[in-house]
Amino acid sequence: MLVGCDHNDLRRPELSDAEPAPRVLAILSFVLEKLVARNDQLVVGLSEEMPAADGLTSRNSAGLGKRLNAFHGVRAPAISIAKYLERIYKFTNCSPSCFVVGFVYIDRVVHRNPDSLVVSLNVHRLLVTSVMVASKMLDDV
Repeated sequence: MLVGCDHNDLRRPELSDAEPAPRVLAILSFVLEKLVARNDQLVVGLSEEMPAADGLTSRNSAGLGKRLNAFHGVRAPAISIAKYLERIYKFTNCSPSCFVVGFVYIDRVVHRNPDSLVVSLNVHRLLVTSVMVASKMLDDV
């Protein structure tokens, strides 16, 4: 840890603790939370052992989400998606449009890899990565 570093100086000067985050963050977090909840239920349903044709048991979800394995965590983070998006906004200089473009990037990845799902194990890592790439495309000079 750096000596003499005041972490309050890292925040946006124009965003105080009492000032709310942009509305687009609330909308995106609502959509992502619904998506993750649905996909988590789908994974639980698919991961239940079902009898195979040969009488043995098999896991149906063994191949589910192989392409996004690099983003999977061991367990889901304790922070909610809404709070995570607010923290990213608060501690970076990303414009609200970066979050929308980041969501579009996640949507494109999922459409290109239909066997992969955005679940609670990978949503936070996908978010920070997609917002970072969007920031590079939109906000860097």
